[in-house]
Amino acid sequence: MYICDVYNNSLKCHCQRFSNNTAQIFTDEEIITVYLFCGCYQRYLIIKEIHTFAKEYLLSWFPKLPSYQTFYQRLNILSEALLELVKIMTISFKPEDCNTMASLVDSIPIVTYKGKNREGKVVKEITSKGYYSTKDIYYYGMKLHVVEHRKNKTLPFPEIIALTDASENDLSVFKRECMPYLQGKIIFGDKIYSDLSYFNETSPTTKLTPHKQVKGEL
Repeated sequence: MYICDVYNNSLKCHCQRFSNNTAQIFTDEEIITVYLFCGCYQRYLIIKEIHTFAKEYLLSWFPKLPSYQTFYQRLNILSEALLELVKIMTISFKPEDCNTMASLVDSIPIVTYKGKNREGKVVKEITSKGYYSTKDIYYYGMKLHVVEHRKNKTLPFPEIIALTDASENDLSVFKRECMPYLQGKIIFGDKIYSDLSYFNETSPTTKLTPHKQVKGEL
């Protein structure tokens, strides 16, 4: 019911069809519900596994479930709607104990291919070559950049999420995608985000980069 309400109020504007085939037998709301239910409650992260589970166990709920190929294509068409849904849920479900004046920032690679001297072949239009210093590897792929609200003695809660290709510098992405929304806050991050002159000149934001422990060092 939540997905239906959000879809009618907002999401439909991000996946509106202008063809004659606008009245789908299996609705967009059902596609999103199956995808989220199987991922969240059944821990299936591969689309083929999600469709197989729904076909075997959820047909009483979704009797008009389409073939895997159609399900896969429809889900890709809804990519912009899913991005909007993430934004809405991040705001709607923010816990009350979040420290809104303290944020944590970091990035993690999404690896599509490992190798220093060879070129990746998966989704080349949105991936590039990068270096993952933590594991000392070269790879092709993307980067997931996340800014999160600090919570006391527990995992932080997402505040800003951005995807870029692997070659982009973390600090550059942070300045472009995140800083406009973090004015006046205390920000914790790795040393790669250190740029004292930038923070002193552009805003009253406080940037803290704790000492990183060397591996094997007590």
